[in-house]
Amino acid sequence: MILYIDTSKNNLIYLALKSGDELILEKKIAAQYSQAEKLLPGIDKLLKSANSDIAKIKKIIVVNSGEGFTALRIGIITANALGFALNIPVFSSDNKQIKSDYNFSIIKPKYKKEPNITVSKNLKK
Repeated sequence: MILYIDTSKNNLIYLALKSGDELILEKKIAAQYSQAEKLLPGIDKLLKSANSDIAKIKKIIVVNSGEGFTALRIGIITANALGFALNIPVFSSDNKQIKSDYNFSIIKPKYKKEPNITVSKNLKK
């Protein structure tokens, strides 16, 4: 089974389970800047809805390019961590994979622009 993770948008998480090219189940989760809180529970609910469990995942595909800096990183970090923990391959949505020095695959994000991380105007008093 393949787990597909897309957190490339700031307001949405898209998850899917596939068997080869066949879509088993998909889930869209409203997540306005809350991917960190909703991604893992969303994966758990997706697996339970498919009457499956995490041990049946044999590959992860994660979207590695998109509009949100933090949202994108959350999806990629989660995919990489699950891949490492389950000892399964992780691929980017453009079908690329980087082998680390420790013999597991990792995905790196591709940002469309530099992150805009500044101190909030409300904090500048």
